Order: sequence, then structure tokens, then C-alpha cells
Amino acid sequence: MTQGSALDLLQQAIWVTMIASGPIVISAMVVGVIIAVLQALTQVQEMTLTFIPKMLVGFGVAALTGSYVGNVLFGFTEQVYALIGTPIQ
Repeated sequence: MTQGSALDLLQQAIWVTMIASGPIVISAMVVGVIIAVLQALTQVQEMTLTFIPKMLVGFGVAALTGSYVGNVLFGFTEQVYALIGTPIQ
């Protein structure tokens, strides 16, 4: 494995991490902004109001995108395991 291929593998690992965590993080961020706007409009300043909706949406998004994220992680893992047997150059 050369330095270039190691950097490519690292770049791919970062990309897979972004793909795996992206849907849940983005959905939680959108729900948080919506609830923050509603709190600002109604002047309700309860800090714990955002936790339950974010958790419910996070679980829902994880259930919807779980198979896709699993396939991406499985493909990356297969690629990494295939590189284990290659000789160092």
C-alpha cells in the first residue's frame, strides 16, 4: 500500500462517515431549527422541548435509511478487507 492509496482510503473513510451520519444529523438540525422558530414565536423558553422530537425524528430517519447506510458500510468494509491481503509496495 502506497501513501497515495492510504490517503485515498482515509478520504473514502471520511466520506462514508459523512454518508452514514448525514441523514440523522441533518434531520435533527432541521427539527431543531423549526422548534427554535416556534419557541421564538410563542416566547416559550423551555430547553428540554427539543429533545423528544429530535429523538423521534432521528429514530425514524435511521429506520428509513438504515439499509442504505448498511450497504455503504458493508461495501467499504469489504474493500478494506480486500486490501489486507495485498503486499506492501
